[in-house]
Amino acid sequence: MKKNVLKNEMKFLLSFIFILSIICNVSFAYDLRIIDGDTIELNGEKIRFSGIDTPELKQICTLDNIEIFCGNLAAIVLKEKIGNEIVSCEREPEKDFFGRTLGECFINDESLSKFLVRNGYAFAFVKYSKKYVEDEKYAKKNNLGLWAMEFEFPWDFRKKK
Repeated sequence: MKKNVLKNEMKFLLSFIFILSIICNVSFAYDLRIIDGDTIELNGEKIRFSGIDTPELKQICTLDNIEIFCGNLAAIVLKEKIGNEIVSCEREPEKDFFGRTLGECFINDESLSKFLVRNGYAFAFVKYSKKYVEDEKYAKKNNLGLWAMEFEFPWDFRKKK
């Protein structure tokens, strides 16, 4: 009898979590892959962080005449920040130009987008959102991340391709 009660309670809890995740349009990472500094694959779905932009993987920045693949650096910083934490994402209703899901992702209620911009590894993508402008000003003022290097904004780099 006790096993049946626990089994029923577990079924109810799992059903509740499933329905809540559908209603809230939030997902939690069980299968996570970092694609680049502003895009992840979460449970098989590509999610592009909305409102920010990071350098392309093959984009080069320089620091004291040393060339650095700053797009790779942004991806590494994102990977290290996430570590073994669970990632949750809030999706936007619209897809981007390339059909990717747009969203803001979090670990322990901390926005990964805000973290990347505030630490200088991503830029506020003001063409689409002004949400991270103050974080970018902070990183620039404090010479953090890419702001300590010579770089080209990712949108300018892409125009040259």
